[in-house]
Amino acid sequence: MKTLLDCNRGEKVKVAKLNAAYDLKQRLISFGIMKDAVVELLEHAPGKKTIEVKVGKMKLALRSQEAQQIEVKEI
Repeated sequence: MKTLLDCNRGEKVKVAKLNAAYDLKQRLISFGIMKDAVVELLEHAPGKKTIEVKVGKMKLALRSQEAQQIEVKEI
């Protein structure tokens, strides 16, 4: 399955599953990253250490380890 880290800049995807531990999952949900949410990847930091995503009107920076735990599907 494709993860958020595998996406290209400017790509819009839909969240399929969160494979994170309970605490991280709750934090992601509080930001609006939940099943069926549309996420746009805005930018990769050098070395893909972090990525910038847009969920609704909110922009977030996620660590690569967090992004790997978010399974996505193409819209």
